[in-house]
This record gives sequence, structure tokens and C-alpha cells, in this order.
Amino acid sequence: MSDSLNAPEAPSPVPHTPGVSVRHTRAKGEPRFPDGPKADPAGSHFERRIRSFQPRRSRVTAGQADALQRLWPKWGLDIDGQRVIDLGELFGNDKPVVLEIGFGMGEATAQMAAADPDTNVLAVDVHTPGQGNLLGLADQNGLANVRVANGDAIILLREMLTPDSLDGLRVYFPDPWPKKRHHKRRLIQPEFLSLAATRLRPGALVHCATDWEPYAEQMLEVLGAHPDFENTQEDGCFAPRPEFRPLTRFEGQGLDKGHVVNDLLFRRVPHQDRSPESHQGR
Repeated sequence: MSDSLNAPEAPSPVPHTPGVSVRHTRAKGEPRFPDGPKADPAGSHFERRIRSFQPRRSRVTAGQADALQRLWPKWGLDIDGQRVIDLGELFGNDKPVVLEIGFGMGEATAQMAAADPDTNVLAVDVHTPGQGNLLGLADQNGLANVRVANGDAIILLREMLTPDSLDGLRVYFPDPWPKKRHHKRRLIQPEFLSLAATRLRPGALVHCATDWEPYAEQMLEVLGAHPDFENTQEDGCFAPRPEFRPLTRFEGQGLDKGHVVNDLLFRRVPHQDRSPESHQGR
């Protein structure tokens, strides 16, 4: 999952050419997008812990900035951990909700939302250009079933979602943290899965994909050993890429380099005798 929480410059009031990066100076303390995503929505309200995403700076194009300014009040959500979300109210309907963690620039998210308008997609990332790009795609394609969340997905799951509120979880191409000393930063860990299980309805699909084979093997091992999930593949192995997951540009580049992409499809089994509060995801 990418990150742009370091709050660089706000969009200039001067008219821009579409596709041109936004760069201008702003006063100290001036918010980057006054009506858009906050730089650090949860602030210091929650404990410091090892995170699965790496902060990085990136430019925001004029089109992305425009989408953030116009659409964030309507379709955006800052993960501040200070309230519980009513997903029916957030989307304006009671359709099933799938949580997607780490959507990059949002192309695949938008394609999947367009192909399945009866499923709501709550897409989480901390990469500001990607947030703006996905909002723009949703607007251009009339995707009323997409909401974009900004911040830490762990805080969203633990503090802001209710038990059994999700019908699916998608984690596509998360940071593999290839160095051994960084493996503790990988998102797919037993503690994360225990937390996610409390928010997923029985039968909910967990779909992961990665082009980093050692991480794929770890995902398969961790998911396969977790009592709250079962592999949809009878042989207990990886799944073929389902037709509903688009082939992304990033994935295509990896395939061109000879990378092997693995999909994992697991289902949430009926609840064990345990309470949501017992899984803190820390």
C-alpha cells in the first residue's frame, strides 16, 4: 500500500493543463486540500506500531487535485478512528460491501466496480495521487458504488467497522517487503487475519494477489493455517486468476519481466466462539 501522507503542496489557483503536475508553494500549516483528505487523519490518537505501508512523496496532477477538491466531501472518508461507520449510510444503500486495501492508481478498482454495480467497494489507500485518480475514474464512469478511504486500514477495521459488516476483502499486490528483517511489516499476518475475520460475514471471500513468490507462499501458509478461513481450492493451493480481477498495468509489467502472479481465494468460515474485542490487530 502506497503513501502520500507527508502533505506537500496544495493545487495552485492558476488554471492547469490536464495531466500537468501540481507544484506551488503554500503557507506553513496550510492544508494541501482544504476540502480533501487529511494528511494524518488518525493523528496521535492510537498506538505506535509497525506499519505495512511506507510513506513516500509523489506529485498530484491537476486532474487528480480537481477530483480531490470536488469529490472528497461526497465520496471520501478520512480514517480517524473516532467514530463507527454506518456503511449503509456511507453508500446510501444496503448492498454488500467489499473492502479493498491498497488500490494503487485505482484502475482495477474502477473496472471491478463498473462490472459489479450491485457491490459497494470501500477502497483504502494513503497515496494521494491514487485517491484523486480513483475519484476521477468513479466520476467519469458514474460509479456510485465506490468510496475512497484515506489512512490506516488497521484502524478502519478495528475502530470504525462493526462485526459482520463486510462481504469481502481484497488485497492486491501489497508491498512484499522482500528483505527478511522487514517481513514483520507484511500485511498478511495471523493477527491481521484475526482482526479482519471479526468484520467479515461467514462466507465472505478474501482475495489476495501478489507477484512476489516468497510472499505468496507465506500468504498461503498463514491463510491455510488460520481457523477462520478455508481455501476455496480443493487441493489447498493457489487459485487461477478469476475473470473478475482485471489484469492491471502493474501486473502486466511484472509478467513481462517473468514474474509469477499468484491469486489466493479463501472464505470466511462460520464464526468461532470468540469476541471481536479479542482481536486487536496490533
